[in-house]
Amino acid sequence: MSDINIDTASLEQLRDVLVNKTGDVALAIRFRALFNLKNIGADSASSTEDSHKAIDYIAESFADDSELLKHEVAYVLGQIKSLYAAPHLRAVLEDNNQQVMVRHEAAEAIGAIGDKESLPMLEDYFQNDPQIEIRQTCELAIERIKWEHSEKPKQENLKESMYSSIDPAPPLAQEDVKIEKLKNILNDQDKPLFERYRAMFRLRELGTDEACLALASGFEDPSALFKHEIAYVFGQLCNPVTVPSLIKVLKSEDEAAMVRHEAAEALGSIATDECLPVLQSFLNDKDVVVRDSAVVALDMYEYENSTEM
Repeated sequence: MSDINIDTASLEQLRDVLVNKTGDVALAIRFRALFNLKNIGADSASSTEDSHKAIDYIAESFADDSELLKHEVAYVLGQIKSLYAAPHLRAVLEDNNQQVMVRHEAAEAIGAIGDKESLPMLEDYFQNDPQIEIRQTCELAIERIKWEHSEKPKQENLKESMYSSIDPAPPLAQEDVKIEKLKNILNDQDKPLFERYRAMFRLRELGTDEACLALASGFEDPSALFKHEIAYVFGQLCNPVTVPSLIKVLKSEDEAAMVRHEAAEALGSIATDECLPVLQSFLNDKDVVVRDSAVVALDMYEYENSTEM
């Protein structure tokens, strides 16, 4: 597999790399194959056949052992925003043999797609799943789907985001720009989770040092799901002011793996000099998701600091 050029590979070659057909493909290379398949799946210039084939090939990876890879696969299927992916994602959410982080990402992806047909299933898991991360994710997905199919997107003063991701909640409307107010909404556990996420993404859109430090206050929240989303947002922002809080989260063994893994990947995206030794020190972490994330983050660090930019 090492002689395949990921950027010129065929759909079938990308699938073989992604599913590690030869058994010797590095995780970072498999991630690159995944993102190339995502681009084909999401490209409006792709034929419907190629787009659907790319989605099916991506979904084959749900049979893999790597929790990190499968969670990324679910995320990617949501970002493609094709209803064709919904059955794959519903099957993962229903599969109790899948890890919680993977099932959570599948539920979130259903919300990103905006699949109304999945609402009864999401309601069921919101009410009855034993895992709080799944219940909270389904709560967000339900609200996101309802919001997307309502009149609110037309009525709210939302400008186009500078980030291309489809998020679990849209930013709060433009008039809610005072950082202190947004910080209070972010950390108010009596408010609906969807509204708190909307404050989170409004702070991301502001992107100033002050907004980033307001976001970092969310790391005190009891919810692993909430904290992992803040770490993800920090990876998008790439503001060095967030590095100390991310290092603290990554080093804390009291934090859930889904939070620590997202902190590691955010540090790989930010890629300042102080991130390198920290990430290297977690290559032998006792948690496999954190170890794998350190590998992927170091690949991201090298890319950010290479001439490929």
